[in-house]
Amino acid sequence: MRVPFRGPIQGISSRFPPIDWPRVVEKLLLGMLVLQCARLIWVVLTPVGSFGSWEGRQAQFPGLAARQSLFSSFDPFFRSGQQQAANGGVVTSLALTVYGIRLNEGSGLGSAIVAGPDGVQNSFAVGEEILPGVVLKAVAFDHITIDRGGAEEQVFLDQSQPASNLVAAGGGALAPTTAGGIDNPAADALKRDVGFTPRMQNGRITGIIVTPRGPAFQNAGFQPGDVITQIDGQPVGSSTDLLAMQSKMLPGAHISLTIERGANLSMINLTLQGQ
Repeated sequence: MRVPFRGPIQGISSRFPPIDWPRVVEKLLLGMLVLQCARLIWVVLTPVGSFGSWEGRQAQFPGLAARQSLFSSFDPFFRSGQQQAANGGVVTSLALTVYGIRLNEGSGLGSAIVAGPDGVQNSFAVGEEILPGVVLKAVAFDHITIDRGGAEEQVFLDQSQPASNLVAAGGGALAPTTAGGIDNPAADALKRDVGFTPRMQNGRITGIIVTPRGPAFQNAGFQPGDVITQIDGQPVGSSTDLLAMQSKMLPGAHISLTIERGANLSMINLTLQGQ
């Protein structure tokens, strides 16, 4: 016999109340928010002990003597090997005479004043042809290297007499070089008998003023009022250049100086002697 349905069973609805889903989701979100806040506080307050100190390493700068020693043996243009090989080269048999050399150690290039068999002096840049089939390949402090039909030969600077007037890069005349007419002083005597003072123009150093303090001043070829504007082909532009020049004053050193003497420029090539 079928019993008619009379509604929910008494007692079951009171024991299991209906679930409020929005409140459940709200509590879950609040719980996740509290968890994330706890993780954030842990990250901020936890010390970074295993990673060491946050301070970076302090840079160590070597002294002037150490820098000079380092960069004197460093050749960014890889010219050192070529120059060392050239030291054992063959002296040319051509009737060429070198009267002056301009060496740019920064670029490794330069020029030279060379007279041919006719005795006429001309200025040649590295790479230019001196005679038919003879090309100026490189310049050094006291000699040039020529390419003669694929063979390298050397021509040394003529120091038997002062050179004729040279032509400066800016168009002005260079007075005769004093390289062949001076008694090269000792390194210590040069430091003792020559005063070096930076020349300031418009707030920047444009040269080094030399002043007499002893006999080595005149022996080196200097005159009162001389101003050094270039050292080994490099323009003087900071106090570092003065320090670099003084560090080069060692026995056996070769120093090429461009001197501003009144309205003219002069070249002084020094080979410093020992005591």
